[in-house]
Amino acid sequence: MQVTDRGEPSAGVGILVFDGVEVLDFAGPFEVFSVTRRSGESRLDGQSPMPPRLLSSGRREITATGGLRVTADASLEDAAGLDALVIPGGYGVRALMADEAFLARLLQLSRDVELVMSVCTGAGVLARAGLLRQRRVTTHHAYLEWLAELAPDCEVVGDCRVVDEGDLVTAGGISAGIDAALHLVERWQGRAVADETAAYMEYRRQPVGPGAA
Repeated sequence: MQVTDRGEPSAGVGILVFDGVEVLDFAGPFEVFSVTRRSGESRLDGQSPMPPRLLSSGRREITATGGLRVTADASLEDAAGLDALVIPGGYGVRALMADEAFLARLLQLSRDVELVMSVCTGAGVLARAGLLRQRRVTTHHAYLEWLAELAPDCEVVGDCRVVDEGDLVTAGGISAGIDAALHLVERWQGRAVADETAAYMEYRRQPVGPGAA
């Protein structure tokens, strides 16, 4: 599935949340997508061209790391029709990786959305779903060997914050999810929009290629 830059509004980006999800893994991309604007529109009145939605694989109310309580907008069952699906990391991925029904649903959704993105150890969930075969991928620096063991037929890259494989985007640890989200904004809305979004967030964009881990 080849993805190209585009200017039309997105159907939305689904971001999975679950018990034990790392807060910045999902909140970083959510912030990026929610504040993105194509021009100088008011962020109070304007509409993001890539609106994010929080999705839950089970209960709508979950507890993230640090005890943060989050209410999802919808169930993962309602994710069809979205342009992208983001799988964050955190200690809670272990339960997801053992949930065969969830993995089957994720595999099905990966065929319906334009791209799947992981942040940090969310890549392990994609590995268990069989979505990393013969791909270049990355994850948190402390889990590179773990990911290589989970998906021995993929190429694990340790010196990139973001690896873009077209319909699969993987990000390194935690804050790298912000870089991956800005990368998607640039892919879909152009460099100027991505730079303006980062400037609004007072975030200095990080190099995403080799040597940027």
